[in-house]
Amino acid sequence: MEYNPFYANFVSKIMRRLKKNYFIALFWVSVGVLGLTRVFQEGGLFTSSIVGVSGALDKDSVGEDIVFDEQESEVALQNIIHTGKTERRFHPIYSVPSFSRTFPDLQDVHIISARKWGVSPVRSRRAAESMKEELVFVGANPFYKVDPGMNSSIPYLVPRAARLLETIARNYLDSLYVKGIPMHKILVSSVLRTEEDIERLLRINVNASPESCHRFGTTFDIPYNRYHTVSLPNENRLPVQNDTLKWVLAEVLRDVRAEGLCYIKYEVKQGCFHITTR
Repeated sequence: MEYNPFYANFVSKIMRRLKKNYFIALFWVSVGVLGLTRVFQEGGLFTSSIVGVSGALDKDSVGEDIVFDEQESEVALQNIIHTGKTERRFHPIYSVPSFSRTFPDLQDVHIISARKWGVSPVRSRRAAESMKEELVFVGANPFYKVDPGMNSSIPYLVPRAARLLETIARNYLDSLYVKGIPMHKILVSSVLRTEEDIERLLRINVNASPESCHRFGTTFDIPYNRYHTVSLPNENRLPVQNDTLKWVLAEVLRDVRAEGLCYIKYEVKQGCFHITTR
């Protein structure tokens, strides 16, 4: 067959057009498949869950297996309703394998850090209140609450410790949110103790120490079995068990300790985490 330039050019145009139409069709087919996939995925928009705690906790943690019941799942659902969000994945709660092994720092390391970063022991509360350049008032903060029943110490810390306390409180609230747990603030049960406070404690409490780290304004206690509930007026929500709040707090404290920000002792008799800045 004799070569015909016109025919060859015509065939070439037809092939280019077919290739173009083929790729356009393939593009729209892909868009359709992705759209259908998205629709099926969104079929589970209104499902949410709080993932249970994984890992075994020993006796000094809770003493028994941890199982989230329907009540905890209801908390997650109510949280979605209140926030107006229909798609939210909650982070799981892992806590720590052992409270005593995770927070083992004894008095010897606490006192070294307290003497390094703290103020000289203060004789009286009046003297402490006049040390505005060295101590920070921590009695009013939106992220945590000082225990109203605190009577053996006053709410003052050195700036370094005050920043640590606020970091812990902020991280705790953030962790509660991402885990779908209603808001609770940590309580602070013990802060700066003056020499007069120490003398008074020694008369009524045989466990009190004259070499307390609280004398230096570097140390504070956070109870693990009491919290301050944050709720809206007339809000109807299910209560949260203190153990759940304790597990989350343990995660937060483990992280700040791992960053080298503090020493932490898990106090069984006092029911608190004893924390000193470093």
